[in-house]
Order: sequence, then structure tokens, then C-alpha cells
Amino acid sequence: MVTKTSAATAKAVPATSSKTTAKTTPAPRKTTAVRRTRASLPATPPSSDAKPVTASAPAPAPRKRRTRTSAPATPAAVVIASVPTPTSAPVPVATVNSEALPVAKNPSGDIAGALDTVRELQASSGSLWSLKSRQQIQAEAELIVHLERPAHIHWLDRDHSILAFNERVFDWATRADVPLLERLRYLTIVSSNLDEFFEVRVADHLEAFLDGVLDDEYSVESYRKIARKAHELVQRQYTLYNQVLMPEFIGQGIEIISHGKRNAAQRRWVSDYFDREVRPLLTPVALDPAHPFPQVANKSLNFIVRLEGEDAFGHTNEIAIVKVPRVLPRFVRLPDSLSGGKGKIGVISLSSMIRAHLAEMFHGRKVVEYSQFRVTRHSDLAVVEGEVQNLRTALRKGLQHRHFGKATRIEVSYSCSEQVASLLLAQYGLPDEALFRVRGPVNLVRLTQVIDLLDDERTDLLFPKWIPQWPRSLKNSENLFTRIRQRDVLIHQPFESFDAVVELLRQAVKDPSVLAIKQTVYRTGSDSAMMDLLREAVRKGKEVTAVVELKARFDEENNINWAEALESIGVQVVYGIVGLKTHAKMLLITRREPLGLKRYGHLSTGNYNPKTARLYTDLSYFTANDAITADMDSVFTLLASQGTLPPLKSLLVAPFTLQKSMLDAIDRVREAAAGGQKARIVAKMNALTDWVLAAALHKAAQAGVQVDLIVRGACVLPAQTVTDKGGSIRIRSIVGRFLEHSRVFYFQAGEQEDLYLSSADWMNRNMNRRVELGWQVTEPALRQRIIDECLISYLLDDRDAWVLKEDGSYQRLQGDSINASAQQVLAHYFSTAPVVRTRGGHPQVLEQQPPSGGKKTS
Repeated sequence: MVTKTSAATAKAVPATSSKTTAKTTPAPRKTTAVRRTRASLPATPPSSDAKPVTASAPAPAPRKRRTRTSAPATPAAVVIASVPTPTSAPVPVATVNSEALPVAKNPSGDIAGALDTVRELQASSGSLWSLKSRQQIQAEAELIVHLERPAHIHWLDRDHSILAFNERVFDWATRADVPLLERLRYLTIVSSNLDEFFEVRVADHLEAFLDGVLDDEYSVESYRKIARKAHELVQRQYTLYNQVLMPEFIGQGIEIISHGKRNAAQRRWVSDYFDREVRPLLTPVALDPAHPFPQVANKSLNFIVRLEGEDAFGHTNEIAIVKVPRVLPRFVRLPDSLSGGKGKIGVISLSSMIRAHLAEMFHGRKVVEYSQFRVTRHSDLAVVEGEVQNLRTALRKGLQHRHFGKATRIEVSYSCSEQVASLLLAQYGLPDEALFRVRGPVNLVRLTQVIDLLDDERTDLLFPKWIPQWPRSLKNSENLFTRIRQRDVLIHQPFESFDAVVELLRQAVKDPSVLAIKQTVYRTGSDSAMMDLLREAVRKGKEVTAVVELKARFDEENNINWAEALESIGVQVVYGIVGLKTHAKMLLITRREPLGLKRYGHLSTGNYNPKTARLYTDLSYFTANDAITADMDSVFTLLASQGTLPPLKSLLVAPFTLQKSMLDAIDRVREAAAGGQKARIVAKMNALTDWVLAAALHKAAQAGVQVDLIVRGACVLPAQTVTDKGGSIRIRSIVGRFLEHSRVFYFQAGEQEDLYLSSADWMNRNMNRRVELGWQVTEPALRQRIIDECLISYLLDDRDAWVLKEDGSYQRLQGDSINASAQQVLAHYFSTAPVVRTRGGHPQVLEQQPPSGGKKTS
């Protein structure tokens, strides 16, 4: 399942006094050697000559950027069996007329100069990495952003790339081999993602449009382009909803029954329900000087009504607003006796119910016209951290205003008149492009309630239930500390169960030998067993420290509540470093053992959230390695004390060393290519928008490096066909049942191969405005697992993969190979199906029935 992805960072708002300040404002854009006897990864991921399915992300001409004011140890060598090159004839993943690309102004100097500046900026001075002030970090980040991006690279537009990702999600809703309720779910996910896009990404474009900016990164044209792409996607959504999905639901005996199709008995039931459950909560407001246009909350359902006639006081006010409380369910199920026969399911939408009874709410007046409407508002919460006395209090105050930020979009019924539409646009100061007319519910996200109404009864319309497996490496391990002390442990979620992480914490809480527990909290949800365990640990007398990131977008309230709950019973709660988000995921347990104190650590590419751990692909890494756990302790101390960070032996930490280490790794591979040695980079991440790292990859490809990127979402670097020196950049996106979330970076320079895991994507915010972790995996068996499961499997995927072409468009692969989709293969591998390993370690299922939507693999 795919779910929403997070977006950009909040902007500082100038404080008018020393008091706590929090506002909702538009955010500015800121921008170990292992020897093997084989080529580690397939030389060419498979392509398909099947008919392409395209989702475009146009690459506009480069725009000017706004001016803004604001080494791990080397492990022992290991020999691993060779990996085959895919046997299918390779088809280039992208072909485009190179003459259409911009002419290079300075093919090498631009990149080299920019990267040299960055490297000088990041170079460590002295034996200690002193904790930089917020101002220093901000200044360096801004300098990196302001460096001119190499002009001869045909950079792709980030926001267009985000919309293109949603087109790839939408494709799942169109697939006939996907169960019907799951297709509806993907449709709602696209709408949810679009909501966030308009809440976070659109405000700067809109502001530039309203200001008439013609030549800038955010301009009249940039707004028109993203508005046009969004309109096209929304139109495709509602066409699919009305012309495909709803008829198929009727064919399955399920119908959302409109007022015009209800029989007399159904109308009586709806009327009774409306009078009993809905009408008491509605208060229509007719507009006049004493009743101005009411505040309408972000993404709430409302009706605008045009009236004729006089009210009881002789007034002829023409417009009224009806706000619909969020507490009301958006869909209700009819009793089976009224649903049309045995096995039939009838559903009534709340909006249809209200439309049918609007006239009753304006007694004595004539309802001439009505329309649903929904306003999306800019919702990026900004806090001037340097000015506030209590960050938690400031954020809580700011949350009260988030629902009423500047409007960025209005959705109305398709039949809404020009007169009413113009009134709404004028009310919110929006251009025509911000108005979305839809043929159906103005909020498709609420259709998840229909899925919830049916999921227990119509399991035939859902994916087969996936139950994550208890990790094989932990079987028969009653004491996890004993197992982790023997060897590092890797868990691949959701194929393996996150319950092992919860169990480690549970054992730590119950173990009298455990003295201290430290954990970061970013997105843990409103109901978390792990937070409950931390509270239990305090009650048992253990020292507990929680680094709670209060500024995790759209999870601020959850995290504030957890911070208060933890602090109230004695947990040492800290909020990290002023000006930076703590995005690192780590859990550290200190235990008294016969030989002294021993630390056990857990690092992860994903959050400590048991619910999303069943839906997101992530890697959990358990270790008792003294060097790693000592580094973890140093980072926890830094976050709590804001002192200095001593030299670390194993961890890479942003904003200090992570980006520099990745640049160094890319450089080593580039130098190997220049020397005629093996040179390969394979990186898997959620987004690639940091142009510094992207430019380094481009430079490496020019030198002959083969670069393969698996980027789920936004990507600003275009694919590049084979260069004069044999290098290339091939980029693919995997969109499947589960949300791809792990970050894995592989570098081969001659006989040296380095493999890293990280909490960070390759985005400027992750490298310069967050506390992030990266770490090298040196244990041979775990390295091989990661390469097989997270890289090879995904490079061989020709079912859920989309390849990025040089023009910025994506083409879906629709192959018929035995590899199926990576997620399907991994699900089989970790379930009870018998498996073997191919020469490359890629898991293949033998003699088993295929997963839903796939073919038998053999």
C-alpha cells in the first residue's frame, strides 16, 4: 500500500516580540573494502518491449533561483557467489534526442567548482566537530543552496516530479488485476497526496502568480504548469471513479445510492437518520453585514447555497453557508432489508443526505442553487525557534491556527454556477486556476470509510491479508540480548515483523539488568506500544531519555501529547537541536553484565510506528557493536546537551559528515572509473532533490560510472544514456502494494565495495537541516542480504517498476519475466514458500502459487 509521503521544511517567521510565536506561513524553498570475485549487481536492469504506460513529469527549462535571506573502518574481505546479468535482451531504459537538451556552457567547470565549494564548506577542522550554532548551520545550508546548479544538466522540476509520482500511484487504481476495494484505496491515496501537495508545495508558486513574477523559480508560468498537471490528474480520478469503479461496485452488489435512485422506503430511512443524527449538528449561516463569511477549516466539507425570497425579518440575503462537522461519518450503510435484496449492500453519502434536505433548513425560502465546496489551505507550521521560550507551547498555539492558513485550492461540485464560483474565488483571493470542479464527492479521501464498512464482509475485494513473519534470524531466540550480542541482526519490514523491535524494548523494560533506555521519536502514531513501554520502564526505576521531534509535519500534535505524557511520569524528554529536525531513528539500551556495562542498539531507516511498519518497506538493524553503540550514545548526548560531538568511528551524522561522506564515496567510484577499474553506484531512496549529490552523480557518469538509482518519489536528476566513456544514469521508481521507504547506498570502486544504510534521503533538508544517521554494513551475510533484497530484487523488477526517461517522463515496465515484482518475490521468500537462491542470491519462489496479480514463478 502506498501512503502519503512527507514534504518540505517549515519557515522561520520574524518575531515581533520576545513572546512565543507560531504561524502558518508559506515556506520558502531552500533549496570499507570488501573483495568479491564477481560483478556485484546486474549490469543491466530489465526493460520491456511491452506497450508502455506513461506518466509524464515535464522538464521545464531551467529557471533562475530566488535570492534568499535566510570514515568507517575497513572490514575483512569476503568472497560471495557471482550475480548473473539478466538473461533477457536489454532494452535501453530511455532514448531521447540529445540535440533537444540544453547546450553545455561549461561541461566540467560548473560541477567541479560547485562541488569543490561544498566540500571546502563541509571539511572538518580540528579533532572535534564542534556543534555549530543554528546561524552557522543555516548560513552554510543557504550557501550550498545558492551555489548555481550546473546549467548544462537538464534538471527536472521537483514539484512536477511529485505530481508524476501520484500518477504512478493512480495507475494502481486503474489496474484490472488489483482487487476492487484496493483500487478504490489507491484512488483515495492519490487524493490524500494531492491534499498534502496543495498544503505544502503550492503556496510559493501561487504567491508568485498573484505577484505577477515572470522570471523566477516560482512564477506565473510555474504555477500554471503545476495547476494544469493537477487538474489533469483530478479529471482522470473522477472519470475512473464514475465510469469504471462505481459500475464495477454495482456489479459486485455494492452501491452508493444517490437521492434520485432511492426508493420510498430508503428515503424514509434517510430522512429519519438525517433528523436524528445530522440536522441537530448543522447551523446554516445566511450572509449579511451581521453575519460575514464564516471561517472554514482546512479540507472541511461545506455547502454554499443561493436563496430567493425574504427571511422572517424582511431581509433578502442571497448566500448562505452550511458547515458540516468533521464528527459526522461521511458514509453510512443502509440496513440490509433496504439494500435491494440478498447480498446487496447499500451505502448513503452524507453529502447526498444533506443535499436532499437543504430546503428544509431554510424554511419559507427557495433554494435556487447549492454546491459542495472544500478549501485547501497552506498548512506548513513555522516557528521561530530562536525566539520562543518554550517550543512545545509555541507549537501547540500554532496548531490552533493551522486549519485557517492561506487558501491554495477550492473544490466545488461540477454544476456550481459561475456566479457562485466567482464569489468563492474572490472570498479567498484565488485565481481561476485554483478552482477544481468535480463530478462526485469533493473529498475522495473520505471513501476510505466505504472500505472500512466493507472490509470484514468483502475480503474477496481486498488483497490477501499479509502477516509479517517473525524474523528467521531470531527464531528460537528467547533472549534477544544474547542473540544480538552474538551477531548483528537485520530485519526487512514489512516482510519480517516489526514486533521484534517492540519485543526488544519489552525485554529491556522487564530485565532488571537494564539500567537505561534512550530513544528518538519522530512519527510513532497516537497509539503506540513503544511509548507505553517507555512509561513502564520509568515506573520500574530505569533511566529513560526520549528525544521527541515536535516539528514532524502533521504529527506535531501526537508528538506534543507524547512528550507531555512521558515527561509527566519522569521520562527525560528533550527536543533536539534548535533549528534542526531530529529525523534519526535509534534506540539504545544499556545493560549491566558480568564484564561491565554493555550497550545494545537499534538503528532504522523508518519510524518507530507499529502501524506503518506493516505498510512501509524499511530495514531495522540490531547491534551490540561497541563502536556503533558508543557513537549512538555520543549523538544522544549531543541532542540532549548541545555540546560538542567527538570524532565518531562508525556513524555518519547530518548535518556534519553525511553529505561529505557520500560525496567522498562518489568521488572514489569516479576515480576508479577514470583509472579503468570497476565502477558502480546503486542507491535506493525516497527522493533525490539535493542537486549537490545529484551533480556529483552526473559527474561520475560522465567519467564512466554506471549509476543505477531506485527513487520512489521526487527526482530532479534526469536519466542519461551511455556516455562517451561508458557511464550512464538509469533511474527507476517502484510503486507497489507497500510503500518503499528504505535508504540503501552501494558504491563499487575497483575491488572496494561499500554499503550504507541511512535514515536520510538525498535531499538538501536531510543533509543540512536535519539530524540524520548513516552507517556502513560490514558483516558479510547481512551485506549480501541487503544487496539481494533491496537492490538486485528491485533492479530485476519488471512489474511494478517505472523507468525515468531523459525528458522527465516515466514509462512503466510490463514484462512477463519470472522475476515478477520485487515485493511479491520477497513476500513469498519470507513466507512459508520453499525458496532457493540463484547465483546472485536473488530469491526465487519454486513450485508455489503466485501472489495476487502475478504469475507462477519457476
